[in-house]
Amino acid sequence: MPILWRDAMASALYGPGGFFVAGTGPADHFRTSVHASPGFATALLRLISEVDSTLGHPDRFDVVDVGAGRGELLRALAGLAVGVSARRSPDEPSLVAARPSLAERIRFTAVEYADRPENLPEEINWTSEIPAGITGVLLATEWLDNVPLDIAVHTEDGWRYLLVDPATGAESVGEPVSPDDLDWLTNWWPRPETPHNNHSRAEIGRTRDEAWAQAVGKISRGLAVAVDYGHLRETRPVDGTLTGYRGGRQVPPVPDGSSDVTAHVAMDSVACAGAAVARCAYSLVLQREALRALGADGGRPPLSLAGTDPVGYVRALAAASAVAELTDPAGLGGHWWLRQPVGIPLGPAVAR
Repeated sequence: MPILWRDAMASALYGPGGFFVAGTGPADHFRTSVHASPGFATALLRLISEVDSTLGHPDRFDVVDVGAGRGELLRALAGLAVGVSARRSPDEPSLVAARPSLAERIRFTAVEYADRPENLPEEINWTSEIPAGITGVLLATEWLDNVPLDIAVHTEDGWRYLLVDPATGAESVGEPVSPDDLDWLTNWWPRPETPHNNHSRAEIGRTRDEAWAQAVGKISRGLAVAVDYGHLRETRPVDGTLTGYRGGRQVPPVPDGSSDVTAHVAMDSVACAGAAVARCAYSLVLQREALRALGADGGRPPLSLAGTDPVGYVRALAAASAVAELTDPAGLGGHWWLRQPVGIPLGPAVAR
């Protein structure tokens, strides 16, 4: 029986036996920045340390990962924090000055509907809901693209919902969209000005706006960071971006629980929703710019190093290659980074 796409996605992704709840987790099906390179976690730890300094090194510093998968990012951050506290680097005096005490004060929380993994380090808390009163950093890496949403199609009598058969993925046209969804479409998803713009599709991002606004509202002081594939109002895709992933391959979006069902995020709409809650400005830049500002540029090591330290050269080259994947504009570097401060100044988002 055809149902709304939002309901189909919610059941397929988060219901009993859903894609993100059952099995070994999303890492077996698609590659994210978290899985691509340890340089991603290293850059985030730099950002976390900057926020800690801005907050004045509070007694408890929260790092909350929303849509945590099986805890891969928090495992990496926890390991890096412990490792940095055990050594000092003369190249990073301002960063290292805060890190030893930060490792003792930091509290990691994973937010995910799946059961807690058996081998997750005990210092990582596991919950299904975003905790309130966060002082620190809230991370949402490729979370918003999996927040269920409705799909609309423009017909001769205006926008109507698309319905889907969860078992087959077959679509049919449903009722006219609600007034709230029509307002969102009018403000954030303009129809292309062409003679054949009927039957163009739109992904109604109002549920993502609400989810992000609620997440930002959980922060007392600190920074919310969303990293995701997305688009802006001027470049909305005519036919939308809804798709599926399974086993490392892109597949048709059939919401039967056997594959990921995802759609890119209307990042400007989400950003405005968060800013309305935080009551302060946000920053929205591409991942390659954000990572370079945090010291991850993917540059090749000098060839002279190969003559003086061949092993070090190979190691540095491998690290640069991994970071290069994170900053590739045709791949992960095309992600958007949305930074929303709450009660703190907004630092620079790009390298000077």
